[in-house]
Amino acid sequence: MTVTRPTIRQPRGDATRIQILDAAERIFADIGYAAARLDHVAEAVGIRRPSILYYFPGKQQLYDEVEADIFASMHSFVLNRTDGVTDPMERLLALLDAWLDFLVSRPTAARIIQRLIADSAAYGNNPVRFSESALQDLEDVVATGVASGQFQPVSAMVLLNTVAGGALHYVCNAHQLGPTRSYDPAAPAQLTEFRSMMHRLAKAAVAPPG
Repeated sequence: MTVTRPTIRQPRGDATRIQILDAAERIFADIGYAAARLDHVAEAVGIRRPSILYYFPGKQQLYDEVEADIFASMHSFVLNRTDGVTDPMERLLALLDAWLDFLVSRPTAARIIQRLIADSAAYGNNPVRFSESALQDLEDVVATGVASGQFQPVSAMVLLNTVAGGALHYVCNAHQLGPTRSYDPAAPAQLTEFRSMMHRLAKAAVAPPG
C-alpha cells in the first residue's frame, strides 16, 4: 500500500515560479545537475525557456534555489518537531524522526542530497552553504547531550554518517534492490520498522559505556 504524504516546502511566491522549482527539483533528482537543462524544465512546466530566465538567470541559480528550499524546509520541519523537547535523547530521536519523515514525504529532496554527497566536486565554493542549518541542528543536539552527561563524547559527523545517513538510503534505495526486494518507504509497517531500528542505533551510539 502506498501512503500519500504532504510535501513540506517553504512558501515560494507566484504559481509559475513554484511550478518551475517543482519541475526543476524532479529533474535534478532524476538525472543530476550536469545532465539537466533549462529546456527540460521548460518542457516539464509547459513554458518556453525564456520564461524560466525571467525568474532565474541560469541553471546554477535555479539549482541553488531548489537546494536552498530543501534545506530551509527541512530545518523548519525539524524546529517544529523539536519545539519544547528538552531531554537530549528525546530531542535527538525527534530530530532523526523529523529528517526521516521529511525525506519520506519529499523523495526528490533525498535523491538530490544523495547526489550532492556522491559528487566529489561541489556545485559551489561553499559545500555547506545551504546544508549548514541541518548540520548545526545535529551538532547542537549532540553537544547538549554530551554536556549533560547523558551522551558519551561522540562526533556529530560520525552520528550523521552512520545513523542519520541511513534515512537517505532508506528512501533512495526503495526500488534499487531488485523487484523482489522493492518496498514503499511510506508504507506504515515498513516505516515503523525502519524508525525502530534507527532509534535503537542512535541510542546505542550515544549511550555512555557501562
